Amino acid sequence: MPHRSQSLLLACTAFAVFSLLSEASAQDAAQQDSTVLRPISLKGKRTSNPGSATDTPLATQTTQAQIENKQITNIEDLGRVLEPGVNFNRTTGAINIRGLEGSRVLTTVDGIPTPFIDDVTRQATGGVDAFDFGSLSSVDVVRGADSSRAGPGALGGVLGLRTLEPEDLIQEGRDWGGIAKTGYDGSDTSGFGSLGVAKKIENTSILFQGGYKKGQERKSNGDIDALSTARTEANPSDYDQYNLLFKLRHEFEEGHMFGLTAERFRRDRDTETRTMQTAAGNYRAGNYDGIKDLDRDRISLDYKYESQSEESPVDRAWASLYYMKQRTLDGYDGYRSTSVIGPIGRRNEYEQESFGLVGAAEKEIDAGLLDHKLTFGFDLARMTSEQNSGGYDNCPPEIRPGVYPPGFSACANLHTNQADTPKVDTSRIGFYLDDEIGFENSAFTLTPGVRFDWVRHEPKMTAAYDNNASNPALPDGFEDFAVSPKVRLGYDVNEDVKLFAQWAMAFRAPTAGELYSVFGGPGTYLRLGNPDLESETSNSFEVGADLGDQDFGGRVNLFYNRYKNFIDARSFTAAKIIAAGYNPADFPQGVQGYQNIARARIYGVEASVQKTFASGFRIGGGLALVRGEDLDRDTFLRSVAPLKAVASFGYDTEFWGVGVDVIGVKRSKADDGLGGSYFRTPGYGIVDLTAWWEPEQVKGLKINAGIYNLFDKTYYDYSTVRGFNATQAREFYSEPGRSFKISLTQRF
Repeated sequence: MPHRSQSLLLACTAFAVFSLLSEASAQDAAQQDSTVLRPISLKGKRTSNPGSATDTPLATQTTQAQIENKQITNIEDLGRVLEPGVNFNRTTGAINIRGLEGSRVLTTVDGIPTPFIDDVTRQATGGVDAFDFGSLSSVDVVRGADSSRAGPGALGGVLGLRTLEPEDLIQEGRDWGGIAKTGYDGSDTSGFGSLGVAKKIENTSILFQGGYKKGQERKSNGDIDALSTARTEANPSDYDQYNLLFKLRHEFEEGHMFGLTAERFRRDRDTETRTMQTAAGNYRAGNYDGIKDLDRDRISLDYKYESQSEESPVDRAWASLYYMKQRTLDGYDGYRSTSVIGPIGRRNEYEQESFGLVGAAEKEIDAGLLDHKLTFGFDLARMTSEQNSGGYDNCPPEIRPGVYPPGFSACANLHTNQADTPKVDTSRIGFYLDDEIGFENSAFTLTPGVRFDWVRHEPKMTAAYDNNASNPALPDGFEDFAVSPKVRLGYDVNEDVKLFAQWAMAFRAPTAGELYSVFGGPGTYLRLGNPDLESETSNSFEVGADLGDQDFGGRVNLFYNRYKNFIDARSFTAAKIIAAGYNPADFPQGVQGYQNIARARIYGVEASVQKTFASGFRIGGGLALVRGEDLDRDTFLRSVAPLKAVASFGYDTEFWGVGVDVIGVKRSKADDGLGGSYFRTPGYGIVDLTAWWEPEQVKGLKINAGIYNLFDKTYYDYSTVRGFNATQAREFYSEPGRSFKISLTQRF
């Protein structure tokens, strides 16, 4: 593993050099009796846990006030204006940052990793949007990999969610507080409500928050209510969603806090899939209904520490010992009228349980000419993943593998009551250390860091996997490690201008589905995992600047990322099918499997600016321009979204305000002709109009309202539709037309 040896050598060399420099500087300082020690400076308290993946200058933050003002109730709303480089693929349930998504973007809840569920064969994917924005106090976004903090699975970035704490609800000078919200969203005809209350008794605090939402289908801008491919209206759908959050905190003397957190999230959706129905075909009107369920449960023992003494060996620390269970279910119930007459149903389920310990500690040291801010962190986890497809139909037993009695040939494509992936036990160990070094009388800081990660997948045979139609043998396990160094250089020109440059390495091990999945059978097709996959690695280079403050300021980042062993699904040639141990003649519809792409790159620029005038007027804007290239095939990476720009204008008084957001997106690239389904989206511009009001007569009440897509433009979300084909009428895939949203928030 030469690249890991080089990384290890580079990291060790860097730390050795910095240690020698630090020691020499300290000795020089000791020889100069007249040297005045510079006091340790605290640059402001962040809401993120110290040393967590989002505790970095590269992160941007969306506060609870911004969530309310922009009426953010889902991830699409987050990326609409406030975070234009953050997209959400509703088809797969994946967050997309800088053109990477799924298991390449890490989601954390209170610092705890929430893995993306990746059922590559049945598309029961997602899990990272299993939360309610009403339960959050802030959202942090890290674009790009900060190797020493985030660890595996963060090649594209991090979405860090912070749930409400008692102090978020209890106002200063009181021992209790609460927040209630309710509202309506016309984009999916949903009504929602939530309530959170907190109470503090001496050194003990308790919080309870719950929310409920009920809605229908997310509207398209089409108006044709037909069956099959002519339909442009969204399929009729109903969903129920609720979340529960409980927190108990006790503060001990000397800065220690111990707590307990429990949360539960459920979303259940039923859809009448009229696009699958025809007047005289296999599925008639009313005979095909889809199911989509998403669950997440978590319980954690939490610890935080804030030093009360300069003599303490640690200044700040946090840790969470947690158990989390995630589950996705995709399925359908129907009745077939032609191919295999009778009822049919499927329940494709993926479940993942995690048990782990995550945390970090910080220490600031004044060593004369050099100041050090040392951060040590750890991420230890044991996970179990299990996939299964259950179902029923009228298919008779096979005559021989892949061959059914006359009239039932369609049954060869309908494998169920099996697992496509074995049960997999995953062990993960991660340790990281970085040192933010400040130089006396200098505006420069230098932060070297390094992280060690080790991952092992252990496949286990189950009765469901043994029942797989392809009769696969249990594959070998997978084990890999990586050393990921980084170096960041910062320069504070003045209080309003801060520059930085960073180089960082990162890595991602293959998922269980990418390694071990087998789906298909003789006489049809085959989709294969690849147990010989290598882990993805990246080198990321970034320069940027933070300018000004919230009244007048901005941010700009330029980045260039190179990737090795990028994992992608590709169609096999006949030679590759034979090399995999199969006969091409057995699979007339082809074989597809995962392979490593030797070289890929993503680069671009992101920028934002805002200005608030004394008169109450405000202006702002944002830009996300990203390019991605598959250097092996000399084509573009389809996961990279087109250029997006946002301009905002508003006027605010003490009790009311209005705003206009103008959003523009460039059309996507033309089809490269290299195969697969591709939906080219046109460019568009839309306008949102928003307003807020805090009545003087009702203390703590705030009303927000907005008209979205004011001019009823028909447009398409590239991240969601890019993989669709041209069979269905295009407007079926369009985003909602003009819609109205209103919300009321009462603090007490």
